[in-house]
Amino acid sequence: MAERHGFVVADCYIDDDVSAWSGKTRPQFERMLDDARAGEVGAVLAWHLDRLTRHPRELEAFIDLCDKLQVKLACVTGEVDISTHVGRLTARMLGGLARYESDHKSERIRRKHEELAASGKVSGGGSRPYGYEVDKLTVRPAEAAIVAECAKRLLAGEPVRSIAADLIARGVPTSTGGKWSPQSLTRMLKSARISGQREHKGEIVATAAWPGIISVEDGAAIRALLANPERRTNKAARRYLLGGILVCSHCGQRLVARPRSGGQRRYACARGPGFAGCGKTYVNAEDVEAFVVEAALHRLDSRELQRSQERRQRSAPEAKRWLEEIEATQAQQVELAAAYGNREISMDELRAARTPIEQRLTFARKQLANVSRTNVLDGYVGNSEKLRAEWDSLDLSQQHAIVSAVVDVIVVGAARRGYNRFDESRLTPSWRR
Repeated sequence: MAERHGFVVADCYIDDDVSAWSGKTRPQFERMLDDARAGEVGAVLAWHLDRLTRHPRELEAFIDLCDKLQVKLACVTGEVDISTHVGRLTARMLGGLARYESDHKSERIRRKHEELAASGKVSGGGSRPYGYEVDKLTVRPAEAAIVAECAKRLLAGEPVRSIAADLIARGVPTSTGGKWSPQSLTRMLKSARISGQREHKGEIVATAAWPGIISVEDGAAIRALLANPERRTNKAARRYLLGGILVCSHCGQRLVARPRSGGQRRYACARGPGFAGCGKTYVNAEDVEAFVVEAALHRLDSRELQRSQERRQRSAPEAKRWLEEIEATQAQQVELAAAYGNREISMDELRAARTPIEQRLTFARKQLANVSRTNVLDGYVGNSEKLRAEWDSLDLSQQHAIVSAVVDVIVVGAARRGYNRFDESRLTPSWRR
């Protein structure tokens, strides 16, 4: 066609696999327009007008550009001379028809996906979901065991980052053969698929045609945990076992990591910018960690903790109760936002109503966390020797999750003057019930 029109082909602009209808930026199309504005393009050849654009607004802008710069347009499948009124009418009719065809096709696809979702069936392509075979229906046992393990560890309080790092260290690949990241692990654990539920556009719409790997209750608890805005996701790797557990007896603030100038690890009640502590309490990290670990292991064999564990195992209805409370409260937040958006309530009314709703949501999340926390102790309560044998093979985040499942806080008292050895009498633990 270029030869027939006497054109010299200066460049080719190919946006491979980028839809002219989707509205997404097409880099090569934009480059072509820039070249035309720079005077480097005198004519544009396309296979068909709908390959150039499927948006009437975009077509009008292109026609204006051609008028201004005297750029010609030719299509292989039919002549479209936009320099004439009839040619422009033809172009606009073809553009409108292409837009209608795209919209109609999109609507059919959307309805089909909604139909498949409502019936719990698989739809679409994409990579194989972790834990399932290529058919996306059959459970792959080896990966299912990893899914169940990760879910249990997360509910027990272990950070996603720590779990992902452990999977990498063990050489456990993703479904595509790559390495796990906190982001990819979060996506997998948040997915309703692993609890045997069908999700569509972020909402659970049906029971899935495939079996779940974890329970529906655990899946809901994981999503509630990961959706908590108070949950920090940018934590650095843990280096101190008892972070957030030790409390100053003078001011009640949490002790933080404060190594000595020589590098010796220690905990301190920090004062200064960003800290509210009194600066009066310090304790050597090695000594206090060794003592607390031994005390926690001893606690595992106590009859009191065994009774607590037995109560937890009977607490499934309580977990369900807090999950339902979280879902109901989140739905109320959406209703409140809609009422404000529709101008049914004022900003003052929105703020007044939002505070108690957020307080209920925070409380429900904490209660759910308390119910789920002691999952990490399964198999260890009444069997501290097993944990003692495995302790050194656990990473610091796993060890912290276990200790925090046993002890709530440990109040650190003032040091005795002239007493240069570790003094366990300074420590007053508050055990979890």
